[in-house]
Amino acid sequence: MEKNTALRVDNVGVKFRMANERVDNVKDYAIKLLKHELRYHEFWALKDISFRVAKGERLGVLGLNGAGKSTLLKVIAGVLKPTEGTLQRNGRIVPLLELGAGFENQYTGKENVFLYGAMLGYKKEFLKEKYNEIVAFSELGDFINVPLKNYSSGMKARLGFSIATIVEPEILILDEVLSVGDAKFRKKSEKKIKDMFDKGITVLFVSHSIGQVRSLCDRAIILEKGHLIAQGDVETVSVLYEEAIK
Repeated sequence: MEKNTALRVDNVGVKFRMANERVDNVKDYAIKLLKHELRYHEFWALKDISFRVAKGERLGVLGLNGAGKSTLLKVIAGVLKPTEGTLQRNGRIVPLLELGAGFENQYTGKENVFLYGAMLGYKKEFLKEKYNEIVAFSELGDFINVPLKNYSSGMKARLGFSIATIVEPEILILDEVLSVGDAKFRKKSEKKIKDMFDKGITVLFVSHSIGQVRSLCDRAIILEKGHLIAQGDVETVSVLYEEAIK
């Protein structure tokens, strides 16, 4: 891959298998599986997706609900493996997607720092070194030693954000503008993201707001029903998107 390329996506496709009928519990699932009564249908959440992102570029990802935006970001972040095609990354990725999705509610905040951090690919030694910084940024104080089942959703999001952004990313994946915690913490988290932008990192930004994409990005793509239907400079693509959703 070229040195000035941060991300290269070539003919990527993701296929899912969906059950035709609802199965309410594991027992029913096992019975139907043994009797060969489970019926599936397959669909492509993404198909033949190809694009490049240069280092330092900010790419907006536009599309209506169900277009495949979140699936694409999960593939780029390494959460999902593509069914077909190839993907090359050049740089450390920080994915701000579904913050705290890997948390374990029975564990304390401290234990989840190391669990969630490991899921994000951070080494234990690194997390030990940055632990105090994570706790300080999260503003959780003594609650860091309390099981997450006693946390509010805002507290969990604050901890997830603090862990995910402890490194200096080269590629930032951002799904919508984050609403993390209360107004004070949200302002602090937005400032941290803007500081990352100012350092010239590569950004992939999903939003339903054309205004946000225009203000933050220099290029954009449009997804529709799992297909890439347009890509180019942000103004040209935004106009196409506005026309498509009229």
